[in-house]
Amino acid sequence: MSEALTPVGVFGGTFNPVHYGHLRSALELTERLELDHLRLMPCATPPHREVPLCDARQRAEMVELAVRDEPQLRCDTRELDREGVSYTILSLEELRLELGAGHSLCLVMGCDALLKLDSWHRWEELLTVAHIVVIARPGWHFPDTGQVADWLASHHTSDRQILNTRAFGSVLIEELRPLAISSTEIRELLQSGRSVRYLLPEPVLDYIESRQLYQ
Repeated sequence: MSEALTPVGVFGGTFNPVHYGHLRSALELTERLELDHLRLMPCATPPHREVPLCDARQRAEMVELAVRDEPQLRCDTRELDREGVSYTILSLEELRLELGAGHSLCLVMGCDALLKLDSWHRWEELLTVAHIVVIARPGWHFPDTGQVADWLASHHTSDRQILNTRAFGSVLIEELRPLAISSTEIRELLQSGRSVRYLLPEPVLDYIESRQLYQ
């Protein structure tokens, strides 16, 4: 019988700024899927949206502050060190080489990202290096026609144990408690001079205020 794999998660995003919605989802998934750890990976140059006005290094520093006291969560800054557009497939390929054969790799994404997955760079290759874990929220509907729908039907599984037996290749859908916080809302509150306390960790708020970000 082959030895069980140790799953590692990756949760990418602009984190502009990181908040409790990101962090609670990350921690719940880490515990539910029994991940060794989950890496929050700030995107430096997003391919599907405008480059955030907040510098990528500052966004990464806020993530590092947010996870510094939680051993199951880490900040992965590899996309800040790579020139050009931050394509997820490149980061996954790097991680696959680093982790080796003893780990499975899980890319975490939201329902909104799944709906647009066929616009991602080399999207059909994602499952050749990682599993995909989709965070399902109330009210979201998965596609029932088209390329993504066919792809989902071919690869979806409800068996979480596959993360311990295969290194890549499957799609899991996990329903998490809704925590209706958005980075957009936080930026708008800050721009209007209102408080964002209790929406994000105190060290992140101190960082934002000391540098007068999002003013």
